[in-house]
Amino acid sequence: MSAYAGVDLGATNVRAVVADADGTVLASAEHRTPRGPNGAAVTDELLEVLREATDEAGISPAAIESVGIGSIGPLDLARGVIENPANLPDGIGLIPLTGPISNLVGVPEDDVRLHNDTNAGCIGERFYSDRNPDDMAYLTISSGIGAGVCVDGKVLGGWDGNAGEVGHMTVDPEGKRICGCGKRGHWEAYCSGNNIPEYAIDLHADDPVETSLDVDNDLTAADVFAAASEDGSEDGKGKGGGDDFARYVLDRVAGWNAMGIANVVHAYAPLVIYVGGAVTLNNPDLVLNPIEERLDELLFINVPEIELTTLGDDAVVRGALASALTGGTGDRREFDG
Repeated sequence: MSAYAGVDLGATNVRAVVADADGTVLASAEHRTPRGPNGAAVTDELLEVLREATDEAGISPAAIESVGIGSIGPLDLARGVIENPANLPDGIGLIPLTGPISNLVGVPEDDVRLHNDTNAGCIGERFYSDRNPDDMAYLTISSGIGAGVCVDGKVLGGWDGNAGEVGHMTVDPEGKRICGCGKRGHWEAYCSGNNIPEYAIDLHADDPVETSLDVDNDLTAADVFAAASEDGSEDGKGKGGGDDFARYVLDRVAGWNAMGIANVVHAYAPLVIYVGGAVTLNNPDLVLNPIEERLDELLFINVPEIELTTLGDDAVVRGALASALTGGTGDRREFDG
């Protein structure tokens, strides 16, 4: 039996799905992404997840004819590797991808299609969408921030596979916060799941108001969203519903998000932007509604539809699978299943 596979290598999890030639998913597997000690450990985990998915599907890895990969970056397409990913610990270094997977399944490296994760998400939204839009974007707000963009029916990859790293657009010219990549003022430094807690701590240091948030300990993005959405309390911390300071933090985050999305719209003119990633999926109203309220005043051109991804947290892995099924394009018209 011919089979196809999609792999999602994220900063938090590694996932794989295996499907038949009709695109019907037969099995899936998921593990945590290793935090070290080196890139080889990440590669080994990725291969193990793919083996587990094929075992669950009752097939050999040798039955797989093509594999799509959606991965964190930055990518080196020529070598089929990731180099020094911003959202994994320092010292991870180089993570080999296409070569080891090619060896596992026994296909040429050309049949292992490598994309950055947001391009894979964009491919997935196009492939599984009812209208297969030719001008659209898929934005993820998760551990990091990035976008896959389709213009005139072509998903933009870039010569080195790194088109769409919009989280590293500069939104704050003062550069008050340092991004995980080491540069200042990037969108991701303020609004990603990894950085919202640090941004909240910075804001509280500037104005140490009373808050229910424990800004002196292991604050998380989930803590900030939870505090902002709690019922108001009688001590004045939560007037209007939720902790005032947490709501202020998310208001600032929404401003940066709207600015970043406006930059994406002015650059690529999408008709629709699907938004995914853990931060968005876990808090859709608190993330999307404030962006929609701000966009019109920021845009010179058409305001696109802003929608929650149709694929949930499967957008990247299903997009990687769609890439394998269509020879890398994700265009459903090139799918014979």
